[in-house]
Amino acid sequence: DKIISAGLINGRNIWKANLGQQLAVLNKIISARAPGRVWVSSSCSLLHSPHSLQPEVGHLDEETLGWLSFAEEKVEEVATLAAAAADPTTVQAKLQANAANVASRKSSERITRPAVQQRLAALDRSFYTRKAPFTERQTLQRAALKLPLFPTTTIGSFPQTAEVRKARAQFRKGALAEAEYTEYLEAETRKCIEWQDQIGLDVLVHGEFERTDMVEFFGENLEGFVFTKKGWVQSYGSRCVKPPVIFGDVSRPKAMTVDVAKFAQSCSANKPVKGMLTGPVTILKWSFVRDDQPLSQTAGQIALAIRDEVVDLEAAGIKVIQVDEPAIREGLPLRKADYAAYLEWSVDVFRLATTGVTNQTQIHTHFCYSDFNEIFTAIQNLDADVITIENSKSDLKLLGALETHGYAAEIGPGLYDIHSPRVPSVEEMTARFAALQKYIPAENLWANPDCGLKTRGWPEVKESLENLVAVAVNARRQHQA
Repeated sequence: DKIISAGLINGRNIWKANLGQQLAVLNKIISARAPGRVWVSSSCSLLHSPHSLQPEVGHLDEETLGWLSFAEEKVEEVATLAAAAADPTTVQAKLQANAANVASRKSSERITRPAVQQRLAALDRSFYTRKAPFTERQTLQRAALKLPLFPTTTIGSFPQTAEVRKARAQFRKGALAEAEYTEYLEAETRKCIEWQDQIGLDVLVHGEFERTDMVEFFGENLEGFVFTKKGWVQSYGSRCVKPPVIFGDVSRPKAMTVDVAKFAQSCSANKPVKGMLTGPVTILKWSFVRDDQPLSQTAGQIALAIRDEVVDLEAAGIKVIQVDEPAIREGLPLRKADYAAYLEWSVDVFRLATTGVTNQTQIHTHFCYSDFNEIFTAIQNLDADVITIENSKSDLKLLGALETHGYAAEIGPGLYDIHSPRVPSVEEMTARFAALQKYIPAENLWANPDCGLKTRGWPEVKESLENLVAVAVNARRQHQA
């Protein structure tokens, strides 16, 4: 008779298990097996959980601490379950404390906000649709933006130098006053925009010097999030991240990026500066997410918060707004049978976030880390005006997806890999750009890097982007010849 290892403690989230509920499951398994043939375990490796709640004592409030369980605490839950199955009286106090914490999370007024739930429930399909089809929007946007053929842009971030990180650290420690920090950020932003303008980029970005992370920044400005002190987990290789925790209903108490976007646009008299936002699915997937309601509902709440920001950016005079969604592909369920439902709500929440603007406002999105063939139909259904997309590392495999599926809107497949410090030559990017023109109409093709430039140094960024602009300028001349 084989031993069964019952994975009753979820290793992929950070929430306390309902031990009373899981004990009932365990007892049922034990009753169907021979004595001593059942082990208790976590559902998977605890690699996906932070190490311990101990560093969070004094950092997080007592109520929130009572809801959480990191790796050390999950091991304790496994031991408690095993002991309770043998003799519940030996761990009665632990079971009672667990039941109180589980009940607290269910009843806390911090979790459920009726106004947020009601707003999402009241939406009709008009909130998920742009006011005109892409071809009509494209005509209006071309008239408004007056961009050249083969427009050039970057994905968003510029190098986060040691000086930028030092200023942020000093500000967070209170060693740098808010006014001084703002002045420093504005000076960096102005230099960044003036340099982009000088080398001939067409659609500019502010550089995101105020942001540590494309998800953390927004979590810090939204209700329904908390942040741990030491809740690090492995992302890939030796890189670790400290995801925000979505514990309750999400809403936006005030504008998050509008002031920075307005200042950035004021630094350029005649070129658009993109408003830069992270999309709802990426915020969801790169956070520790509540498990007491469907993911689609939490994503919808985030989408409404981003929608409000998009509308406010447009009202502030921002004509190009980018909503990044690099995590849609990684969010695919394990079972292929569940793909369609996931992609349907993922597309819906992107559209909910982006369809509140006029037809003249150009909506961009960005994708990376993806096998695009599996999700290309979903990408088409996002109805973005422009998509920038990782391409160079995949050795132009994106072209196969374009050939198979087609793409009617504007698109900027990345011309060089930003994850390497190597500076791409004009010649190699020209060859890549020429290959793209065989699949994408010239009037719909953009020139841009693969991804954001946050991790790169200024010297290679400057040389790489100068070469990229040269590629676009040469392509315009050849096209007009």
